[in-house]
Amino acid sequence: MLEFFLKDHPKKAIPITIVSQNQYPTWISKQSEFTQTWLQSSGFRPECGSVRLIPDNNGKLARILSCTTEMKNFWVAGSLPFALPEGDYYFDFDVKDYQYFVLAWGLGAYQFSRYKKPQRKPARLVLPPKMKSAEINNIVESIFWVRDLINTPTDDLGPSEFAKEIAKFAKKYKMQCKQIVGEDLLKNNYASIYTVGRASDDPPRLIDLRFGNKKHRKLTLVGKGVCFDTGGLDIKPSSAMLLMKKDMAGAAHVLGLTRMIVEAKLPVCLRVLIPIVENSVSGNSYRPGDVITSRKGLTIEVGNTDAEGRVILADALTEAASENPDLLIDISTLTGAARVALGTELPALFANQDELADDVIRASAEVSEPIWRLPLFSPYRDSLNSAIADINNNSTDGYGGAITAGLFLKEFVPDHIPWLHYDLMAWNLKSRPGKPAGGEAMALRGLFHYVSARFCKN
Repeated sequence: MLEFFLKDHPKKAIPITIVSQNQYPTWISKQSEFTQTWLQSSGFRPECGSVRLIPDNNGKLARILSCTTEMKNFWVAGSLPFALPEGDYYFDFDVKDYQYFVLAWGLGAYQFSRYKKPQRKPARLVLPPKMKSAEINNIVESIFWVRDLINTPTDDLGPSEFAKEIAKFAKKYKMQCKQIVGEDLLKNNYASIYTVGRASDDPPRLIDLRFGNKKHRKLTLVGKGVCFDTGGLDIKPSSAMLLMKKDMAGAAHVLGLTRMIVEAKLPVCLRVLIPIVENSVSGNSYRPGDVITSRKGLTIEVGNTDAEGRVILADALTEAASENPDLLIDISTLTGAARVALGTELPALFANQDELADDVIRASAEVSEPIWRLPLFSPYRDSLNSAIADINNNSTDGYGGAITAGLFLKEFVPDHIPWLHYDLMAWNLKSRPGKPAGGEAMALRGLFHYVSARFCKN
């Protein structure tokens, strides 16, 4: 149990009432004269996110009031762990989506404390006795881990440190864990991964995790693990490098999803492939114009060394497809173009089957986690043509960059394999209730909800 969730109900726990704006007039009319006077004299306005501490006749804290637009907007609870004084609280309202208010509270209690001691602890929430707290804990703890990984600077989470973190995770959950490191990648036909990462003094590697019964249906996850991206010889400006510690967020996401799956004991035969590199600048950096022979045998002309994520994913996707999984998912912070199209808070989804995409979007909506599908528009494939190789890693024009990146990856996934590709920001530029500034797990709850339903079917 996380320290800010309680199962036992302390006698001094303080009730929290959350009221929608349209319900507020009815609610306030039923309160005591003291409460009505207090709220009026303290200038309380029933606006979304408003919070007021209500005392008793002796001046002690007796109740918390918070307002939201409508009760479907559970995220207002995400600001409460630090908006309220330290202590124990409980929700005294009953709504259909009660568990989401609890989830928002949990996600809002996150603090990244590796380098800086927190100024205070979050307030604690008492859970109802009948609530399945293990499910909430699983999601919250998994998302916390994703956030921690993304927030950790590359100095402490380069390729070797990241691999150790994954090995520790695998050992805890008794997963098979193999890794291919450095020049062994060439010996095992992973030239794309090796080439991108060879300039770093921390060698590139491919992590291969396995878990579950081989008789169950196969789910394979692939995550982009670029621990830092300078852009290579096509170097980024300094302002664009500031957040590049988060370029391994795709790998962090598949690890978070893996943790959710394993903790929930889903009946899947799970494989996780994570290519880990640092895209650095040195005398042996790969160059614009170089040609790489990928694991699939397709030759890749390097049009831009800053389009490195799709190159390392190409080899990982080829290996993932070799076992014909029932579902293949890759997650990455792949393009700025997806952010231009959808903004930083809405992840882009690509899929090679319409029904699959529809089901995932529906499942994500059911847990109030929006995603948006972008098309794998085949006419744009021509912009990846190369005069000297099978494909170029960079489009010849500056349009539809998220789509052309998806089309590049599609070359390494056979059409018969159901495939989802997520292109996301994985970072909150500003704090919002339940979503503090910094590394963020995006689309993960919806994806877990979908995977749970799909693989638990008979």
